[in-house]
Amino acid sequence: MPEPANLNLQALADLYRRLLIEIGEDPERAALKRTPMRAAAALREMTRGYDQTVATVLNGAIFSEEFDDMVIVRDIEFYSLCEHHLVPFFGRAHVGYLPKGKIVGLSKIARLVEMFSRRLQVQERMTHEIAHALNDTLEPRGVAVMIEAQHLCMMMRGVEKQSAKMVTSAVLGLFRDRPATRQEFIDLIRGNGAR
Repeated sequence: MPEPANLNLQALADLYRRLLIEIGEDPERAALKRTPMRAAAALREMTRGYDQTVATVLNGAIFSEEFDDMVIVRDIEFYSLCEHHLVPFFGRAHVGYLPKGKIVGLSKIARLVEMFSRRLQVQERMTHEIAHALNDTLEPRGVAVMIEAQHLCMMMRGVEKQSAKMVTSAVLGLFRDRPATRQEFIDLIRGNGAR
């Protein structure tokens, strides 16, 4: 992967070295000597979504097709960083749309989720970003996105609740206007609709 233009890896490593000092560690200790650069490289990887756009992720994989039934990609695993505490949150995204003359390559939906998750995020915004990106690109009859995630900022600190999950949704077009369509999406992502 090319080096992001806006990221100086050595400057970031220097900040991590300073952070180690500030928490009372010795960055010259054998086990920590390479930690600042490793942490800088990891952060670059975890925030690579800043160097992507919807257009580059979709890469022209939009096809004319008269198919008009619901398309769903469920259980898309993702990892992101909470912008409030800079600790991970992770879970699964479920994305559906009702085509209107255009479909998108299957892997591109997962790549959209990945792009938006690889930024400092809040789950609520990420859910809407995915839905609106797909809606703006395909102009379908409707889009639905549901995300279920666990947040380490809630599990490791603060209230320390290990089993709590956050669920967010964004529904556009027919998914918003027709409760039966929204319910079909929910049934299918829960496995209730497959026969």
